[in-house]
Amino acid sequence: MEKQHQIFFEFLRFCIGSESEIPSSLKEADWKELYRIAQKQCLVGILFDGIQKLPPAEVGMSKDLLLQWMMQCQMLEKANVRLNDAAIQVSEWFRKKGFRTCILKGQGNALLYPNGLHRTPGDIDIWVEGGDKRVISFVRSISPHEKACYHHIEFPSYKGVEVEVHYRPSFLLCFWHNRKLQKYYERVKEEQFSHRVMLGGQGEIAIPTVEFNLIFQLTHIYAHLMNEGIGLRQLLDYYYVLISDDLLLIRDRVQKELKELGLWKFAGAIMYIMQEVFGMSASRLIVPPNEKYGRFVLNEVLEAGNFGKHDERNRFGRSKLGHNLQRVYRDIRLVRYFPAEAMSEPFFRVWHFFWRLRWDFTNRLR
Repeated sequence: MEKQHQIFFEFLRFCIGSESEIPSSLKEADWKELYRIAQKQCLVGILFDGIQKLPPAEVGMSKDLLLQWMMQCQMLEKANVRLNDAAIQVSEWFRKKGFRTCILKGQGNALLYPNGLHRTPGDIDIWVEGGDKRVISFVRSISPHEKACYHHIEFPSYKGVEVEVHYRPSFLLCFWHNRKLQKYYERVKEEQFSHRVMLGGQGEIAIPTVEFNLIFQLTHIYAHLMNEGIGLRQLLDYYYVLISDDLLLIRDRVQKELKELGLWKFAGAIMYIMQEVFGMSASRLIVPPNEKYGRFVLNEVLEAGNFGKHDERNRFGRSKLGHNLQRVYRDIRLVRYFPAEAMSEPFFRVWHFFWRLRWDFTNRLR
């Protein structure tokens, strides 16, 4: 591991409070490089929280870089306030149309952070009750040309904020495991739609329970590893889920589901990263850490960055053909560690092509 990455991890642990002492390695920090890594991993705001805790003598960066960092955080704060409002308003809009909703990830995750306004936001992912037929038909009655895929459909943006409407929270590529996952979601959905919280003093939304998030967000991270790439931001979200509640009462149930869903080894890899990168105590882990798998996944995180946008191993270009070739290359790389998902990916892609064709054909008949 590169020296600056190691310094970054040590400082990150100080920033999130898992380590209380200022890391001595900061004396050797290349602050421009730390800023570059923070941008790549969408953790600019989190590191700035740590910078604010440092004595002035420990902040060895130029004034220009410090001002740039500060301006980025001000932009994050404004973006999070805007997304909070969008999550509340879109939830209320669907409620008035007769749909119960639950905000997935995003602004719900930000509530778990010490300073949620410094979490780098994305779009609004809203789970709408009703199943694919009802939800797709409803969305296309308003906006006929929105693209649908297996778990969500695009939706008109709200005041510049992108919205994805989910009828399935997530999915697995392995058909057998995915069938079990969808049954799990159906079994526990009632509690998710009724778990309401205040969002930033701006209004009320429904968000998932901790137990649900331990399963759902792990499948979300897994899907991104298989399809695009993952960054530390998604993993830090999971860190805050893990420390947000007493796991004693739910650990056994979560472990049983992870085994049923074929997620045990991947969960072990993530637990290794929770300890190695974020300094999580062993008492907070949901499964024993797996160093072999964890090292592999951590390397993927460092290479690819958030959503795989910074992966320099992409040697096939940005065309549709290049994207598909990159998928095959990724499957080959992943099959040694996660064979069920990696080997299912090409078959799922073919099946999904016909699934979308059916929905597009149905849409044209209306």
